[in-house]
Amino acid sequence: MRWDLCCVKCLGVLPYASLFATILLYAGVALFCGCGHEALSGTVTILQNYFEVVRAPMETLDVLTMIDILKYVIYGVAAAFFVYGILLMVEGFFTTGAIRDLYGDFKITACGRCVSAWFIMLTYIFFLAWLGVTAFTSLPVFMYFNIWTICQNTTVVEGANLCLDLRQFGMVTIGEERKVCTGSEKFFKMCESNELDMTFHLFVCALAGAGAAVIAMVHYLMVLSANWAYVKDACRMQKYEDIKSKEEQELHDIHSTRSKERLNAYT
Repeated sequence: MRWDLCCVKCLGVLPYASLFATILLYAGVALFCGCGHEALSGTVTILQNYFEVVRAPMETLDVLTMIDILKYVIYGVAAAFFVYGILLMVEGFFTTGAIRDLYGDFKITACGRCVSAWFIMLTYIFFLAWLGVTAFTSLPVFMYFNIWTICQNTTVVEGANLCLDLRQFGMVTIGEERKVCTGSEKFFKMCESNELDMTFHLFVCALAGAGAAVIAMVHYLMVLSANWAYVKDACRMQKYEDIKSKEEQELHDIHSTRSKERLNAYT
């Protein structure tokens, strides 16, 4: 489907399909980065208050340091995709303008087609990256869902001795014992605190934001691929029209020359 072309013909020169994908991308990235950042902060609070996890020395890479690194990664993702969304919008404007003015003064160059193809490849790579981010974000959602479910069913597990051990998730070394059991006071405090419920729902929102970014990447791929294919076909048509025009001009010149020769011969 020629998304941007159809929008240009119906509603003007604004690439509405690219605009919709950009808004969806910004909404998804903002939801993922904002909720993900706050969810990581809540995770640090839970680990320190209820699992008694302490920050290791600077030369040691522990779970709290990894969370800090993920926060900086989130800052980078927000800035990078803000710029990338602007670039895709600009590319959409140029592509629709090229289609609109194809037979006017504006001509599509081979460099422009290469830039469009480069954007398609880069968007596909980002699509795969966001799929990986979505899968990675589903892990803390699953972990917090299990903890949240246990807290919501405390009467059912009252007689059982269930423990949440961070060693099972690889957050601490095997030698460190950082666990909270169902019958302990820390477990009830953690279940009654706002940090657990808020962090769980923030991770869910971050997962939804990553999913929205994936959908935006798919939409961008459809728009870019359709525009690139149409511009490629239109360029071929443009070359055909140029060759046809030159042939007609040559025929006209030949007929004019013969007419002059006949007139001279008759004179």
